[in-house]
Amino acid sequence: MLAWETSTFRVGKIFAMYAQPSDSKHSGGRPGVWLKVAPGVQSLMLADRPDRFYFPPYVGKSGWIGVWLDQRVSWKEVALLVEDSWRLMAPARLRKAHDAPSPRAASRGTKPSPTRTKGRAK
Repeated sequence: MLAWETSTFRVGKIFAMYAQPSDSKHSGGRPGVWLKVAPGVQSLMLADRPDRFYFPPYVGKSGWIGVWLDQRVSWKEVALLVEDSWRLMAPARLRKAHDAPSPRAASRGTKPSPTRTKGRAK
């Protein structure tokens, strides 16, 4: 869904925003994605990898992190950050439904297999 002339991804609330390079007001001319992170995590990420993460305008003060997408990108890391952001913003009932074992696995008495992200980091 578009908001503020950029793509947003929602689970009721926004959990991810794409900062396209042509929108220099939001991206500084570089592609990136903005994601919600757990309290205290943002400062650690910024201190540890300022070449990969940045403080996004507007939402940074609310605990969001920007991830640059124009360098060597670990897509596995991005996928984990997107999932964490989704979990932070999703209603509890939706998180619970997502985490529930499938009816098929439940009938066999087995645990569901973990979701994997295919591909590799470039």
